[in-house]
Amino acid sequence: MSSISPPRSSPWPHRLAVALALVTFPLIWVGGLVTTYKAGMAVPDWPGTYGYNLLLYPWQTWLAGPWDLFIEHGHRLLGASAGILAIGLMVTVLVTDRRPWLVGAACGALVLVVFQGALGGARVRLDDRILAMLHGCVGPLFFAYLAGLVVATSNWWNAAEQLSSLSGQRLTRAAWTTAGIVYVQLVLGAVVRHVPLGAAPGIFRAALVCHLVLAAALVGHVLMMAVRAMRLPHKASSLRTLGWLGTTLILVQVGLGLATYVAKYAFPAWLGNYAFAAGYVVEDKSMFQSLVTTAHVANGSLILFVATVLAVRATRLFCREAVNAAYINLTPVETVTPQWRAV
Repeated sequence: MSSISPPRSSPWPHRLAVALALVTFPLIWVGGLVTTYKAGMAVPDWPGTYGYNLLLYPWQTWLAGPWDLFIEHGHRLLGASAGILAIGLMVTVLVTDRRPWLVGAACGALVLVVFQGALGGARVRLDDRILAMLHGCVGPLFFAYLAGLVVATSNWWNAAEQLSSLSGQRLTRAAWTTAGIVYVQLVLGAVVRHVPLGAAPGIFRAALVCHLVLAAALVGHVLMMAVRAMRLPHKASSLRTLGWLGTTLILVQVGLGLATYVAKYAFPAWLGNYAFAAGYVVEDKSMFQSLVTTAHVANGSLILFVATVLAVRATRLFCREAVNAAYINLTPVETVTPQWRAV
């Protein structure tokens, strides 16, 4: 088996893509805290902070100020850091690696950062709950986009060999389907968190039921995907690890979802006869409620990230052309490895 690898390129695009992903994950965490504490309007102006340049706002006032101000301004600082890193990534790719598709991907990351920042600014300027929900939906989408960039800029991407495997083709489709379902689930969760106070009770109930039904379907789908990953050739063993990591995160997410419901809405009524449930009182914006709810949101984005990494890696490894060639040549599909076309 052989592969055609391009000349060794600069490591900086990959390093900046990883750095951008590492900044984006806590950005999602803090954004979840902003929603949990309803702190989106703690700073009423934008793009500045109380008349100051965002980056020049006195750090003493920020650290010693109200909690709402602390998390909202911190959210903005993390967003600015993501923007700076996205600019650095685009410039670095233009200078060190001019493959058109990678240049386009780096530009796409910058466009998404700018769009997300503009949504956040419009949410503050207009004090609009729908814009807050859209802002919360674009964040995980950008995080998933970065998952693809992290893989595409890595040395693994350049050195990967194509494998012809029918089970690999099925896993690829399952991984992309999983990523799509996870994102829809995150959107439904955003709807649940941002239902207007004056909305009819049926809207919240419908969104919650859809969220729960899709969660059950997602658990079954991810378990099926992990089982398929176990049937892959030895050279694709890293995908097995990603499959079981996704399964673990899904199970953690189910536990966080149940804990979130209890923290926000109390135990279900049918548990009222038990002392541990009957005596439970929901404390709005308590530390437990904030951490559990925000962890549920952030872990959902992490699941999307892992599913996207798995999907992109599987797409790189398993090509449809290789499987078709195996059928034409009447060669066992698990053993044929055509050369990868130079990118």
